[in-house]
Amino acid sequence: MIKPEKPKDEGARLEALRRYHILDTPPEQAFDDLVQIATTICGTQMGAVTLVDQDRQWFKARKGVGATETPRDFAFCAHAILSPHQLFTVENAEADARFIGNPLVTGSPHVRFYAGAPLLGSEGQALGTLCVFDDTPATLNEEQRQALEALSRQASHLMELRRVAHALDNQLRERDWYEQQLAQYSESLETLNADLTEQTRTDVLTGLPNRRAFAAALTGELEREEGAALPLSVAIIDIDHFKTINDLHGHDQGDEVLVALAGLLRAHIAGRGMIARLGGEEFVMLLPGAAAEPARLQCEFLRQEIALLPINLPVTVSIGVAELQAGEAPDQCLKRADLALYQAKREGRDRVVVSEIAKAHA
Repeated sequence: MIKPEKPKDEGARLEALRRYHILDTPPEQAFDDLVQIATTICGTQMGAVTLVDQDRQWFKARKGVGATETPRDFAFCAHAILSPHQLFTVENAEADARFIGNPLVTGSPHVRFYAGAPLLGSEGQALGTLCVFDDTPATLNEEQRQALEALSRQASHLMELRRVAHALDNQLRERDWYEQQLAQYSESLETLNADLTEQTRTDVLTGLPNRRAFAAALTGELEREEGAALPLSVAIIDIDHFKTINDLHGHDQGDEVLVALAGLLRAHIAGRGMIARLGGEEFVMLLPGAAAEPARLQCEFLRQEIALLPINLPVTVSIGVAELQAGEAPDQCLKRADLALYQAKREGRDRVVVSEIAKAHA
């Protein structure tokens, strides 16, 4: 095991950490939420917001870890803060000379994989990390790396907000200044919470709403449309032979196709309606006020637009459409649209198929 070096500006770094008045404070939901989002995105069992003190690593938030702190000499995060502006990763600690014999590797929690994005103070010092780790070797893809770095910036911003709040407490005698700063703090905190909510409802690659956001929108739209006695349709869109695109041209080209298609869909639905990414190469479109036939015509037009995407690759889609029926649950309508999509695939792809109620109940 190789003990981590200390940053060249260690004295200034520790002084900056003290100014945040955060060490040994109780858990806070906002930090816990960041760890939950990070582990979900990166697919790990464990994660933490850590702060590297003089002789210890202390956890402000943690998931899957019992201890509240560990000696600094054993801390993976003590290595991560040596490179303040880049993600630090260890794919297999058992095969890394820096961590062979490390008690966190040989004993609980048996760390094998680690990725930590430094938390930067207002003057640029690395005070700790937002990190994810697991007891099996792993790697992060580019989307996961970018997401972890983005979440670490949010954690740094949270710490800065706490520092401002502490300063405000020392300025109670200057009432006007205090009220102005408190208003700014509250606004920043609301913005941060909105950003965190957005991250749980937004697809990282395309920027479109994800499955969770679409489900909430569909339920809300159903309540509005039922009150107005208006029709409502959904359409599921699947890129034909997308695996072949990835296999022949690489995943980067596949991602470009997804991003280009997302942009076209966003422009197509501008105004009334919603588009979301269900996952993989599947997208879903909500069409308020549209019965089955108008929805089919709109999807036919969309299918032709997609075939003309300027991405130097022939791209076609199959689309399944279903109109919500009286008394039908939203997930039943989505299931019928999905069945119509698979019918479109069976019939040769690059086409639109509308769900038929009689067939759905057969």
